[in-house]
Amino acid sequence: MKEIKAYVRVEIVQQVVDALERKGFCCMTVIDVSALGNLADPAQSKYSLEFVERYSKKARIELVCKDSDADTVVEVIQKNGCTHQHGDGIIFVLPVERAVKIRTAAEGDEILQMPSAQQM
Repeated sequence: MKEIKAYVRVEIVQQVVDALERKGFCCMTVIDVSALGNLADPAQSKYSLEFVERYSKKARIELVCKDSDADTVVEVIQKNGCTHQHGDGIIFVLPVERAVKIRTAAEGDEILQMPSAQQM
C-alpha cells in the first residue's frame, strides 16, 4: 500500500479532487495548510509573525491506495494540479506497512478504495 500526500493550490483543489473521484478514488482527506519554503507561492505569499517567514495557503490531499494504483493517483494529481507556475505544489508517495479498519478489524488491501474498471 502507498500513502499519497499532495500539496496543491487551494484554488484548484476541487478540480484535483473531482478528477480523483472520476478515476474511482473517493476516500481521501483534504486539509487547509500553510506552506513555507519551496512550497510557498512567491506571488501569493504573505509575511507571518507566527511563522516568522513568508507563507502561502495550500491544500493537502491525503489518500492510501494499492501499490498498483499509486502511479495513476500521482498522474491524476500532477495533471490536474499543474498551472505551470511556481508554488504549484509537490506530491509525496510513502509506503504503508499496515492498515486496519477500526470497526471491523479488516486489514490490508481489502479495506482500501477500489477504483472500478468502468471509471478507469
